[in-house]
Amino acid sequence: MWSYDGQSALAFLPLLPHTAYRRSALQEMYAKIEAEIEKLNQQVAEQAGHRFGARLPMTHPGVGPVTALATEVFLGDPRRFADSKALASYVGIIPREYSSAGRQRLGGLTKQGGPLLRFLWGEAGGHAVRRDPELKRFYRRKLIQKGLGKATMAVARKLGIRMWIMLRDRIEYNEFCRRGQMQQKSGDACAGMPAVRYGAKVTG
Repeated sequence: MWSYDGQSALAFLPLLPHTAYRRSALQEMYAKIEAEIEKLNQQVAEQAGHRFGARLPMTHPGVGPVTALATEVFLGDPRRFADSKALASYVGIIPREYSSAGRQRLGGLTKQGGPLLRFLWGEAGGHAVRRDPELKRFYRRKLIQKGLGKATMAVARKLGIRMWIMLRDRIEYNEFCRRGQMQQKSGDACAGMPAVRYGAKVTG
């Protein structure tokens, strides 16, 4: 409905006069909002292009200027996180832990920190799984095990950790893959790159 063809079809629907007037007003409003959003997207893309810390995450399939810029700004110095668990805890995409009588149980996400970064990582993850073979396999496995919601958040967390590593080590996606961060026994480890076998020597 939101495509050009969809809007054209909507504009030619036979409606009563007052309904047709309201339709035209809403379509005009929608066109103006879309134009403003496009201007903002261009400004964000320009800002991201000028920042080295934003350009690195954008080399990962599925990550655009908004997600890349937000990741750089929200995380700040990536070296301040001791490990991936500390990062996930900061962003609020790590399960709560409940301990009782020596038993540990995991609950829902802590959701501490700002919700914007979680949302952006989730949206970017949806695009990344279609372009990154390893993420696609990971998502399908989690989808079977945990269901749609938890699988989506698991991909968001994995993608966020990838971007953090890229920022911390100041490397692009291809170098991240080459270093064996996403080693797989079979299939492509990264988009457009051959798999790195277990036991293979990885330099750099």
